[in-house]
Amino acid sequence: MPRPTTKDGLIQTAQMQYDKLADMVEGATQEERTATFLFEDRDRNIRDVLIHLYEWHKLFIDWAKDNTKGIDRDFLPKPYNWRTYPQMNVEIWKKHQNTSLEDARKMLENTHYQSMEIIKSFDEEQLFVKKLYKWTGNSNLAAYAISSTSSHYDWAMKKIKRHLTTYRLVNKG
Repeated sequence: MPRPTTKDGLIQTAQMQYDKLADMVEGATQEERTATFLFEDRDRNIRDVLIHLYEWHKLFIDWAKDNTKGIDRDFLPKPYNWRTYPQMNVEIWKKHQNTSLEDARKMLENTHYQSMEIIKSFDEEQLFVKKLYKWTGNSNLAAYAISSTSSHYDWAMKKIKRHLTTYRLVNKG
């Protein structure tokens, strides 16, 4: 899927990918939704995947809100950086082992909505001009928005599709 290059495209793609993800989860049976993945992975089930998205939404939301208020803040929390963020993902996984699938779904729905509202609050130039904001570095705000929404939803759907395919193969008949 090509990366959006306009505000409308960003909004439409993020919403479309989110809806496809939600439909994929909804279309799974209760057993499939709660089953452990049959392949080695940090995320062990659908809940873990949804929580991962939720926590990355929160990073985007807090980062955008703080920086637009003049509070200088990095996207990744200390002590993490772009080389060590996989360790942060493991900590996210550990943190939410007692979160239910239903709570994860509700939390993700809420942060998806919040992320979309933030995206809608910026105009085309604010989203797509590189280096417009000091806090986006050499990139643009849209790159962070896309990474936190549509691109991440695509990652999640691939992982869930792999789970559903392997689960159904092993459990057919």
